[in-house]
Amino acid sequence: MTEGSHTDNGQLSHNGLKDANAPLSLITEPMKFGHEGTKDSTAPFSLITEPMKSTTEIKEKEMLQRGNWGGKLEFILTCVGYAVGLGNVWRFPYLAFKNGGGAFLIPYWIIQLFVGMPLFFMELCFGQFASLGPLSIWKICPALKGIGIASVLVSAFIGLYYNVIIGYCFFYFFASMSDPLPWAEELRTNGTNVTQGSLNLTLVNNTMSKSERYFYETLLGMSEGLEVLGNVRWELALCLLLAWFVVMAVLSKGIKSLGKVVYFTATFPYLLLTALLVRGATLDGASDGIYYYLTPQWERLADSNVWSDAATQVFFSLSACSGGLVLMASFNKFDNFCLRDALIVPLIDCLTSFFSGFVIFTVLGAMAKAKGVEVADVAQGGTGLAFIVYPEAISQMPAPTVWAILFFFMMLIIGFSSEFSIMETVICSLIDEFPHILRKNWKNSTLFRLAICLTFYCLALPMTTNGGIYVLELLDSSVSGFPLLFVGLYECIALCYVYGYNRFASDIEMMLGRKPWIYWRACWCCITPGILLAVIVFKAYQYTPLKFNDYEYPDWGVALWWIVCLIPILAIPAWVTYRRHAVGGQGFRSEFLPRPEWGPASPENRKGRYAPQVPTEQNGVKFYDNAAYEYPDKFTIASGLRHTLPESLPGYVNQGFQTDQGRAFSESTKL
Repeated sequence: MTEGSHTDNGQLSHNGLKDANAPLSLITEPMKFGHEGTKDSTAPFSLITEPMKSTTEIKEKEMLQRGNWGGKLEFILTCVGYAVGLGNVWRFPYLAFKNGGGAFLIPYWIIQLFVGMPLFFMELCFGQFASLGPLSIWKICPALKGIGIASVLVSAFIGLYYNVIIGYCFFYFFASMSDPLPWAEELRTNGTNVTQGSLNLTLVNNTMSKSERYFYETLLGMSEGLEVLGNVRWELALCLLLAWFVVMAVLSKGIKSLGKVVYFTATFPYLLLTALLVRGATLDGASDGIYYYLTPQWERLADSNVWSDAATQVFFSLSACSGGLVLMASFNKFDNFCLRDALIVPLIDCLTSFFSGFVIFTVLGAMAKAKGVEVADVAQGGTGLAFIVYPEAISQMPAPTVWAILFFFMMLIIGFSSEFSIMETVICSLIDEFPHILRKNWKNSTLFRLAICLTFYCLALPMTTNGGIYVLELLDSSVSGFPLLFVGLYECIALCYVYGYNRFASDIEMMLGRKPWIYWRACWCCITPGILLAVIVFKAYQYTPLKFNDYEYPDWGVALWWIVCLIPILAIPAWVTYRRHAVGGQGFRSEFLPRPEWGPASPENRKGRYAPQVPTEQNGVKFYDNAAYEYPDKFTIASGLRHTLPESLPGYVNQGFQTDQGRAFSESTKL
């Protein structure tokens, strides 16, 4: 409909907008728009499929496009880079060794098959269907938008400390450009504190290796505990600034620039891992490391800690339930065969973790033989493996400078491939919430991205102090456990029981041409939430206060751990409570129903129950399936649910909904 037209039920103002005082009306002009917007005069009377143009809608055309992937390979490589991160290199090998060697692979693959892959496929379908980010996509169930808020909060916390670890990698990368390597030299200590406020090493200097002293003294200048943060270490602060500069440079154009970078960041690490494996396999004692890595300890399968570690590693590695998969899938074409992607990416992620174990333990085996100790005595997890054990092993290789540069360059690439996706999840989720401002032009979008990066840099500065490692470990352990498990559990409940599995399956059929297999239904509805609930209970039962090496956090540090852990979790019930008070008791039930605009983003994909239909009449009352009718001022109501003709109450629409079970209820919702 063009501006300046009018109907019998309402007058248009001089600027083409409907008069706010005019009564609610239905546009029953005989028109039907084809795929190019042309009228078909022979079409039957039907509801108008598009609301009248407004000033806001005209401005929307001038906004920056949300963007799409340049090809299917870009999406797959981005997901691979997002999933394959530092945890694959330093976390999985150690967990495998700690929890029974080859026996750990059994619970790991079981959790992967019945939790990891189902959630991965669910989130890909969810994001691809609506083409929305992890916040705005909860038009499907507005009352549970807290799930999206929780997932973005998790990504924000992870992105905050993850870049600090990348800063560590930059420090070691630059330090590697010397011969001999600095951690291969004997550090000069005089039996007193190395730096002001640093850890007193008087009694332990004789038992610490050179690489340990380099990490704790030279890099961290580690203090006695969380109580003594000390001063900002300018070397680390500059490395962190460089890391955030790289993130800003790559994400300056959003998904367009990210899609091009992943061709390098997602593939090059495999070349370096292969080179390191070949070199490690030639070292004396490498076979001992492989033996320790793969030897199964079957009795460990009865330990619930093993299963809990396997579940946590699957979540941490696949990056499920942190909003990133929903966002990445939202840039896909509507009919992209995401089932293929949901099978390929987790498989690559698992094989990469397994492959990294060989790379790490060949070197650890050689290191143990050189020291005359067991592999168990040199195996460490987390930062200890990446910045203590492996650097020490590299220093004993021929041409150690070359291998050190290659190793830490690989660590940088792997870390950035995940950090790019993590931060794009946070940034793009907020942009999707306020597109009229943040996507209005390139300047607004870039300045917002710059502001986010600068804010995160400032928030991360405490982790570059003498006591920063204690803050980093606190964030890492609090965010990577309970919050992800709760988000996964609530996602299954929201999509399979609140929205309804049958509806979700029909949505997937619109995209893929087929409904999900019985395997996916069993996992989404029963198996996956059941396993998640069991893991949550076991982790809560096995909870022990936070420790870092031999340091026990003070009570206020443990309280801070719980606060960080509960912030994402409590966001879910907090949002439900907010919506309950915002809409009142009468309208609260409708908050669990999809918003009128829910469905495929592109008009040509809105088919089936999402397509406009001819009104039907029952007992003298007209019903409009997928109705699109205009309300005076700026409100447009369109939904896949059934609506009765609005009453004449000003400012209200009397909606008659019909559930899947055929039960009908009606309520007045104030617009």
